Amino acid sequence: MKLTRITHNGVACAVLSGTEPVLTDAQAMLDALMTAAYECGTKNLVVDKRQLTPDFFILSTGVAGEMLQKLVNYGGRIAIYGDFSRYTSKPLHDFIYESNRGGTVFFATSQEEAIALLTNA
Repeated sequence: MKLTRITHNGVACAVLSGTEPVLTDAQAMLDALMTAAYECGTKNLVVDKRQLTPDFFILSTGVAGEMLQKLVNYGGRIAIYGDFSRYTSKPLHDFIYESNRGGTVFFATSQEEAIALLTNA
């Protein structure tokens, strides 16, 4: 797992590199968060949607809930970026909308927007 520290507006973020699914379950999410804290000094994660297991975007599997609950329990924040237009699930679109209204989980169209959401909130 390769993480790169980026600082924007005085706030550090750990950007996860790659395009293969590496965040496949709650333990993988916790591992990424702890690696970010140890190596980058932050609990703000920036993740390309391709790095998440496809089951994350099928809310009925419960994978997203488990992964994000683990992240929140350990004080983490995440911004997931990519093209979400191919998903037709109304519950997923509602989840993305509601998440973006909070301060812990964000969905963005680009890495730059993801970093801005984590560093401006």
